[in-house]
Amino acid sequence: MENYLLFTLIATVTILSPGPGVLLTLTNSIRYGFFGAIGGIVGIAFGTFIVAGLSATSVGVILATSAMAFTVMKYIGAAYLIYLGIKLWRSPITKLDTSSRTAGNIKVQFLEGLTIQLTNPKAVFFFMSIFPQFVDFSSQYGSQFLILVVTYSGLNLLIHFIYAYLARSSCNWLSTEKGGRMVNRSGGGIFVLFGIGLASTSK
Repeated sequence: MENYLLFTLIATVTILSPGPGVLLTLTNSIRYGFFGAIGGIVGIAFGTFIVAGLSATSVGVILATSAMAFTVMKYIGAAYLIYLGIKLWRSPITKLDTSSRTAGNIKVQFLEGLTIQLTNPKAVFFFMSIFPQFVDFSSQYGSQFLILVVTYSGLNLLIHFIYAYLARSSCNWLSTEKGGRMVNRSGGGIFVLFGIGLASTSK
């Protein structure tokens, strides 16, 4: 495998960049606490693993070559992001450190994180364009690809856990009525903007 450290750097910067996944992690951590964000983080990482795998299969090729497939996936992803935004905007102010709420939302948050990744066709094109640059095709391709996928998914877990911890450390103010309203309104608005932005993109 060529330039593994460079791939790790690019992956780290990419994951650190604000996006729907990062916003979901920050929102869950602020509203439900650090442990309440774990379900969404694992869902995002698992979704990343699946999307990375698809990028090396005919499904990835179909999304790259079929305008219809791309359009369908794009609008599904956009609609889901807008749904999350409206849901968050309308959510009541919640208190943190409620163990029952945290435990009850793990599955929901996992599915939200998973869906965000699986309905984002741009992720497929990212892996299809980046991975080949770091693979030596003269040797075993499968093992190299697996290392890159595991590395990217592992970095997703690590970086999102850091985001969740940092957000949790600021929860005293953000869990007040004013702070909570700001989180709900700003987070919901950004989700909607992400959805509109995704819907307006082209191949």
